[in-house]
Amino acid sequence: MKDRKKEIIQATLSLAAENGLGTVSMQQIADRVGITKASLYNHFSSRDEIVEEMYEVLRAASKERARIGEVDYDKLTSGRSLQEILTDAVNSYRTMVKDPQMYLFYKIIMSERSINRTAAEILVKETKTMVNATKSIFYALQVKGVTSFADVDTAAFSFAMAVQAIIDHEFDLNFAGEKAEPDRMQNYINEFCRVYDNKAHK
Repeated sequence: MKDRKKEIIQATLSLAAENGLGTVSMQQIADRVGITKASLYNHFSSRDEIVEEMYEVLRAASKERARIGEVDYDKLTSGRSLQEILTDAVNSYRTMVKDPQMYLFYKIIMSERSINRTAAEILVKETKTMVNATKSIFYALQVKGVTSFADVDTAAFSFAMAVQAIIDHEFDLNFAGEKAEPDRMQNYINEFCRVYDNKAHK
């Protein structure tokens, strides 16, 4: 990506963090970058387009910093306990979304999702990505006999949504100045494994 586009994305993120995404105009973005509004439109057609690309750019950068590459689901699920597999998968995701830039972005987007369609669409896209990744893990686990889900898709959806809800709750606690319970996520994973780990029932 050209440096100018990066500057525009960073300027938009900074402005949104200061006063909320809804207050940010294309003119403000252009002023912050130090270019004309007409020049800004040469790069992006709207503020929503900037936000959409911001999501893609920041997510890719946070994955790279967290060293999350393409997942080999067969390798991921081989020779390890269900608890180890799920804990590692969840911790990798948490590392990515709690990257400072992504954390700031999500805080902005989550505050706008009930009034801004683009914000809602981004969160829907993120949820779908997370659910699909969880499905891939769960299908690999099912094939290897590690788990016995009556409905893999529903199990994956419920697990992904529970993990996302816990992370959202941690975001809320942090913003409210309260401490999150450090073991809440692990306790959830442990309980999930107690129910679905075939080895636990032998």
